[in-house]
Amino acid sequence: MTYDNRQFYIDGAWVDPIEAQVFEVINPADETLAGVISMGSPKDVDRAVAAARRAFDSYSRSSPAERLALMERILAAYKAHYDEIAQAISTEMGAPMTLAKGSQTRIGVGHISTMIEVLKTFKFEEMRGNVRLVQEPVGVCALITPWNWPMNQVAAKVVPALAAGCTMVLKPSEYSPFSAILWAKVMHEAGVPAGVFNLVNGDGTHVGAPLASHREIDMVSFTGSTRAGTEVARSAAASVKRVHQELGGKSPNVLLDDADFERAVEKSVLHVFQNSGQSCNAPTRMLVPAGKMAEVEAIAKRVTDTLVKVGDPASEKTTVGPLVSKLQYERVTGFIAKGIAEGAKVVTGGAGRPDGLNKGYFVKPTIFSNVRNDMTIAREEIFGPVLCILPYQTEEEAVQIANDTPYGLAAYVWSQDKVRARRVGNRIRAGQVALNGASGDMQTPFGGFKMSGNGREYGEFGLRDFLEVKAMIGVDAA
Repeated sequence: MTYDNRQFYIDGAWVDPIEAQVFEVINPADETLAGVISMGSPKDVDRAVAAARRAFDSYSRSSPAERLALMERILAAYKAHYDEIAQAISTEMGAPMTLAKGSQTRIGVGHISTMIEVLKTFKFEEMRGNVRLVQEPVGVCALITPWNWPMNQVAAKVVPALAAGCTMVLKPSEYSPFSAILWAKVMHEAGVPAGVFNLVNGDGTHVGAPLASHREIDMVSFTGSTRAGTEVARSAAASVKRVHQELGGKSPNVLLDDADFERAVEKSVLHVFQNSGQSCNAPTRMLVPAGKMAEVEAIAKRVTDTLVKVGDPASEKTTVGPLVSKLQYERVTGFIAKGIAEGAKVVTGGAGRPDGLNKGYFVKPTIFSNVRNDMTIAREEIFGPVLCILPYQTEEEAVQIANDTPYGLAAYVWSQDKVRARRVGNRIRAGQVALNGASGDMQTPFGGFKMSGNGREYGEFGLRDFLEVKAMIGVDAA
């Protein structure tokens, strides 16, 4: 199947771009044409923002009950397109179908269902003495999303924005546009009022930057690289709009000396390689006691060689698909070459494509050990299936290495002593710290410290980021 989606969704209708420019989306598994889209321009941005601005007055005054009913219709429409969305995700970014139909698409259901529950009890008004505190929608929002978890990021932004009463313009990544276009169809079928949700495809230069700097945009919610996030913040600064950023990560994974090493290493390796390593919260820096290095290397290699299967995304046996694009392939293979050149030990993987795969943006799942924290592969976010194992001597040194990074999105701690695990976790500066392989739920706030961004997504925390607080003073005198 080849997709052909050259229109944008603006003001409740599918419309042609003002200045047509075709972009070819490449299937990363076989390097064939997956489909075409149109790339937007600043003129398309102006048209979409104007539609969102017109719709804001009415939609911002809708009741929570009305927005709750809308969420329920969106959930039904999304479920009706579930398999279609999963296929689009697999085609556009190479996710194995087991992952595309599982986590990648299912998480959209999770965000919508969770927001339905939040809206049932969330208090948009409360009294403090004679002051009524009112939670109002922040305004017209620009939502800029990446390609690596396309439906997660679209839903994590659009759903709370709608629930808050905001209107919006979505710019998905041009590398994963087809699932976002299906999301727009879901919005239309669910009866989202015209102008409330708008979609313009394009790149950062011609659509992202004009959105971030637009005077009629009140808030930008951006997920992507730290480099791009700083540009978004600069563009938004002149009009003092709110900026929400979920950026990069280089997450430490501290295995204390009393950890269950078999369980910790297996779960950690599989986590790093999930989604071809293209996850910002992946535990890519594994910190282990120096005396345990040989044991950890052996477990990590065995897990990779026996449980990690790279190949055709359509195969049920595949656990790791290709990287999303040629650019990403060159970036990741460049980091692997850099790690070898800097003297890190290759435990498994390394340069070149996996055996038997001569086409597609596949790389070998790679594990480096004897990594120093000043090496490039330990400092930079590689965003591919590459794990770095770093030795430490003491618990204090482990904490120091864990925090010695410009990022602070996620962290992981393993110890059979729960008190000790919490103690170490409390000292790591990150937005999420998972202890002993625990997972959060759709209400768990997601976001980072330091150069990993600001603001929080998911559930009630995501909703609050799209709200402003108004103090109505002296209500008894009115």
